[in-house]
Amino acid sequence: MKKTLLAAALVAFPLAAQAGPEAYTLDASHSQILFSYNHLGYSTTWGMFSGFEGDIQFDQDNPANSSVTVSFPVRSMFTGWEGRFEHFMSADFFGAAEDEMVTFTSTAIEVTGDSTANITGDLTLNGITKPVTLAATLNQTGDHPMEGKPWAGFDATATLLRSDFEVGAFAPFVSDEVQVQISIEAMKVMDTDS
Repeated sequence: MKKTLLAAALVAFPLAAQAGPEAYTLDASHSQILFSYNHLGYSTTWGMFSGFEGDIQFDQDNPANSSVTVSFPVRSMFTGWEGRFEHFMSADFFGAAEDEMVTFTSTAIEVTGDSTANITGDLTLNGITKPVTLAATLNQTGDHPMEGKPWAGFDATATLLRSDFEVGAFAPFVSDEVQVQISIEAMKVMDTDS
């Protein structure tokens, strides 16, 4: 009898432990990507993307088993000055069509601490795909106090070279390096069948 119970426990335990990733979708109203660069040595100039879509397969017990995909139109860029936006969309930089998208799809996650990880993925920008690594931090998980469902928040940073994506006009006077700061919230996709 004891052997039978032990065998049953050994079979059941791995199934319980392997819950796996759970689907989360980005909260577009609280997810932003900020970018900044040095302008001629005189100032730091900022821009932003927000309101974008994305999905996370989040495995809280085994974060390395998680994944993320994000996409948004290039023309959703906000610069705070219409002339700068139009210049970025011109042939000097993106030459961006209305439907041109920026996408990021993770390919590996390396856990670096209790709440930190390096997320490597393929970034497609200006029609060019390059590997990029995000230094990410899990800010918090838990039930959202107003939505009443599981929520998660993450921050991440990266440094990109404009020239890698053939948008390096005026470098090095306008810095080739672009600093990227990301902050997102994501809500668990609830099973409507249950």
